Amino acid sequence: MKDLVPIIGLEIHIELKTQSKMFCRCDNNAAGKKPNTLVCPICLGHPGTLPYLNKEAVHYGLLLAQALNFQINQLSFFARKNYFYPDLPKGYQITQADTPLGSQGYLTIDDHEIAIERLHLEEDTGKLIHDSQSNCSLVDYNRAGTPLIELVTSPVITSATEARRFCQELQKILRYLNISNANMEQGEMRSEANISLQEKDSFDFVGPYLKVKPGHHLNNKVEVKNLNSFKALERAINYEIERQGQVLASGGAVVAETRGWNETKGITVSQRYKETVADYRYFGEPDLPPLYIDNTWLLEIKQELDKIELPAVKAKRWQKDYGWPADQADLLSTYPSSAMYSDELLTTIRQIAPGNYKEIARLAGNWLTSEVLKYCSLKDLLLNPITPRHLADLSIALANKTITSTNGQVVLQTIVKNTKVSVEEIIKQLDLQQVESSDQISKLVQKVIDQYPDQAAAYRAGKLALLQFFIGQVMHQSNGKANPKVVREILEKKLQ
Repeated sequence: MKDLVPIIGLEIHIELKTQSKMFCRCDNNAAGKKPNTLVCPICLGHPGTLPYLNKEAVHYGLLLAQALNFQINQLSFFARKNYFYPDLPKGYQITQADTPLGSQGYLTIDDHEIAIERLHLEEDTGKLIHDSQSNCSLVDYNRAGTPLIELVTSPVITSATEARRFCQELQKILRYLNISNANMEQGEMRSEANISLQEKDSFDFVGPYLKVKPGHHLNNKVEVKNLNSFKALERAINYEIERQGQVLASGGAVVAETRGWNETKGITVSQRYKETVADYRYFGEPDLPPLYIDNTWLLEIKQELDKIELPAVKAKRWQKDYGWPADQADLLSTYPSSAMYSDELLTTIRQIAPGNYKEIARLAGNWLTSEVLKYCSLKDLLLNPITPRHLADLSIALANKTITSTNGQVVLQTIVKNTKVSVEEIIKQLDLQQVESSDQISKLVQKVIDQYPDQAAAYRAGKLALLQFFIGQVMHQSNGKANPKVVREILEKKLQ
């Protein structure tokens, strides 16, 4: 069988955190509210009601479109997408069809420019609640009419890992722009993957579009739904690649269908045959006028976006200016709050230690990810009792060898108990200053060797791993204050 390559495209729905719904004035914040209390005749689709467009939702759409390098369609239209489902009260969804708000954008992931075909605005459906005990389904229409952005990528994603990275970077951008909380587990960002396997030499990409070569055919694609986490997205794509590969290897044909992801079993399951555009019977929404975006509004959006440093740009700046590794910078740029903490930390270090700020910044970054995050989550870094100034002062003390790394942890523990005390005060009060005197350390080393003659004999007989045991004992007896490098050097001499 010829080599097969995965062809992956994503459809992503993003709930916008506007004050009101897309086409009415109902409260858009349904968190903690009783079912069916945030509804009105418009979002319930009562006869004779008329929708009117939410300007804030359009503003958010334009902001994301410019952040993702889209061409803005200054004249666009809404349409009706017709299908029946219990959580769709009108029997159709108001969306954008032939003329989306944005066309041909992209997001760069690890130097690969992922083309995004379209960005359009629409409304969300209600929410079905299946009660297995009473064997019935209930509908909560609080979510019906929530403003949505839908993004559709070109089928240029090459792996499950790249798909996950795309969604993670998009989630960061949404949070930096403050247009969506984008929590996947709460349905605020929902991803669907379209996956197919194609013979390596059967197609070309014409721009972002897949085009079959003469004499070849393309295998059907499968859409996978119910992906409510990055882990589920990655696992589902990998499973589907494996499943389709087995179907094709056995001489079968992949069925064009929609499948759901079963997280418990780790498999995709068939749900229904894939709909076509004709099934939805799109036609222009007669109750909404054309949407026109003038140049003044676009300029305002650009000026707003210029004030926001997006996560990828921020992470690259940290790498270039402060020497942070790519994975560390990527992690700390995850949330606007973690990025704010990191920026304050780096700015503080540069101000108080201009001579060797890069060395101290690298040290501070390591302590931030390995030690400070033990006391709080990444998302809540700004609420963490260890302030950027605390960490900056501690990193300088460690770089200057004022204290050992062991006692650096003691400093952090003390700060957590009393946030008002400074690093300098803690070092003085607890007498944590590092011992550098060779004479003092030599006496401690000799004391430890005398206490453990059997281990000393074993080390001299060839059990060199015991050196770490002796270092630990000396550090313990010095209350973590002895310079570990000096301790090692003296031990190696005395144990010869």
